[in-house]
Amino acid sequence: MIDLSRFKTTGQQTCFHGRHIQPQIYTGLDGRNWRLQDYMARGGYSALKKILGVDQPDGAAGMTPDQVIAEVKLSALRGRGGAGFPTGLKWSFMPRQFPGPKYLVCNSDEGEPGTCKDRDLLAYNPHIVIEGMVIAAYAMGVKTGYNYIHGEIFEIYERFEQALEEARAAGCLGERILGSQFSFELHAHHGFGAYICGEETALLESLEGKKGQPRFKPPFPASFGLYGKPTTINNTETFAAVPWIINHGGQAYLECGKPNNGGTKIFSVVGDVERPGNFEVPLGTPFATLLELAGGVKGGRALKAVIPGGSPAPVLPAKTMMDMTMDYDAIAKAGSMLGSGAVIVMDDTRCMVRSLLRLSYFYQHESCGQCTPCREGTGWLWRLVDRIEHGKGRPEDLDLLDSVAEDIKGRTICALGDAAAMPVQGMLKHFRDEFAYHVEHKCCMVAAAATLTPTPLPEGEGVALTPTPLPEGEGVNS
Repeated sequence: MIDLSRFKTTGQQTCFHGRHIQPQIYTGLDGRNWRLQDYMARGGYSALKKILGVDQPDGAAGMTPDQVIAEVKLSALRGRGGAGFPTGLKWSFMPRQFPGPKYLVCNSDEGEPGTCKDRDLLAYNPHIVIEGMVIAAYAMGVKTGYNYIHGEIFEIYERFEQALEEARAAGCLGERILGSQFSFELHAHHGFGAYICGEETALLESLEGKKGQPRFKPPFPASFGLYGKPTTINNTETFAAVPWIINHGGQAYLECGKPNNGGTKIFSVVGDVERPGNFEVPLGTPFATLLELAGGVKGGRALKAVIPGGSPAPVLPAKTMMDMTMDYDAIAKAGSMLGSGAVIVMDDTRCMVRSLLRLSYFYQHESCGQCTPCREGTGWLWRLVDRIEHGKGRPEDLDLLDSVAEDIKGRTICALGDAAAMPVQGMLKHFRDEFAYHVEHKCCMVAAAATLTPTPLPEGEGVALTPTPLPEGEGVNS
């Protein structure tokens, strides 16, 4: 059983706080009503019945697979895991006449720093994910699916297994679903906490029992996926959005957001805010409104910067964020990305150098090591930032940092290398003065401003591990 008391003791209000705007996925949740009967009381599995033509008014016929895909295309639903690829278009890539097995996979390997939306979905509304996956399987003619769940949230995996058993017992999964001619079986699979397995092809490798490392593309999973068969992979939140679209129509979903940015999005607002948690709002909602839902900046301090889409997203300064709406296009225009929807808020006490050190260490640690630019380059980034943070930086280090980041981008099999490089370039673009101050004064600008007297950084602060010194005068060449 998931212990809800921890949310009360820490002030974390997760997703059942009632401070959503037009919620479609989190509506009616209280942290305890996750079971099948609770979901059905909220209208659950009505979308599945609609497409199958089960218990419909006046004996209305169901929807064809093509009609389901067309409705999802009309909705402008985009992948909620980070890439933002149009979901209906992705479903249409699945070959219809393929003679062998095809697979559907849900990517619940939520390991992005700052992101905590998918685990809440699986814990407090698991049946909406199951229903969305069954609808997707029907649309693409798939008989078998898997939900790959992050290994470090094992209690969530157990909760999802319980939900699967309930769905099977009710005839919503398995052979001849709800008495129809359609059959689909769904299995839960837990990983072991590797960040790289959030990349879709590394996830497939892990699901097959191999080392979780990304594959070369092409071929893409739609033609050569799980066990070498056509496979479609979507994020947890993406599947959870599907039942609402089927029940209310793609046009209604599109109108809830902005053109090319249909529907609602769950944002994990974390960091220096009074009430961190998950907030479901229509795409296009101003950031200022989202910040207000989270109680504003903690302690009434000034907003300094925000990472708007999880740790890979380039940081944006406060003024840019306060003038911006939260949708794919607006954030991209501002020079960042919506990503996973993790909004990391930083107040004016945050040192950008130390913040980047934490991020750079994470990517250096999580690199799978398959690609040389990522394996070696992430270590260079971490060691350079560590040197600057601890008062040993050199004037040329700032340009070297930017050069190393640029040499990593676009030169790896998967996007982890880019994810490590983009935060570096974002920090240097908007907060280069802080890095220069560290280099010149051997201390932190934020600490100096607070005390009015520059204080050298204590030895050993920051990441506990001691990095290997950089060779004099060397850089990363790709």
